[in-house]
Amino acid sequence: MVMEMDGAMATWSGAGFRTTRHARNGFEGMKISEWLDAKEKEGLDVAHISLPGEMSYDEVPEETLYFKEIRPCSILCAGNHPFATVERFGHWYYSRGQDKRAGIHASGMKWWLFTRDKELALRTAQSHIEP
Repeated sequence: MVMEMDGAMATWSGAGFRTTRHARNGFEGMKISEWLDAKEKEGLDVAHISLPGEMSYDEVPEETLYFKEIRPCSILCAGNHPFATVERFGHWYYSRGQDKRAGIHASGMKWWLFTRDKELALRTAQSHIEP
């Protein structure tokens, strides 16, 4: 089943609905790594660039290298918790999270970094979450 809504195509698979943007948004069919390469070729510093629209939700990372969350409350708690993760999209590493200094159930101090340097991505994530 395919539906169109607000410039997005929604397709149904066994895993549920998945959306992809139309070409007018400039990234239909592009992978995150391809989009970052294109922005870098335009001369942009992509280290702290924000991904357009739903792009980060449209692609599953090829690998998750690191994940740590500070969750002293129960697994059922719906509040925000500091976390750090490093995911690989092609030859790019996406290091992101919420700094531990934000505290439990806080919503601020979110950070992210795109880099081709695996060690830098890991060090950055660990510096935001580990003591």
